[in-house]
Amino acid sequence: MYTKNELMFPHYVIPHLRDARGEAWRDLIDRISQLPETHEEVLALMLTMIRVNGCMPCETDSYRAMRGCTMCTLQTLRRFKEPDSELLRIYNQSLKDVRAYLAQPGSPAMVADTVAEAV
Repeated sequence: MYTKNELMFPHYVIPHLRDARGEAWRDLIDRISQLPETHEEVLALMLTMIRVNGCMPCETDSYRAMRGCTMCTLQTLRRFKEPDSELLRIYNQSLKDVRAYLAQPGSPAMVADTVAEAV
């Protein structure tokens, strides 16, 4: 009855967003798709999509949820009337927010930091 539903925007949807907007968006998705799921840039894109999609109030039995996260996000990106520069501005703000959170004492270490320390 229901498609695979998530509580918030899932990582596996990111590659499906590649052709949803223009060249700058495609470049961002290409770069982020190569990074580990826990990388700060990936987390920032996920936060961006949570904000743009309005994932927080999504209910399991809503029409959006029944269609699944991929279809919901693609529809949201198609309906987003602002230029790609506005999406990138939202992404950059999300990246600042993720970095500020990670800079707090006791926040989880990023994979890149862990790998760098191991080398």
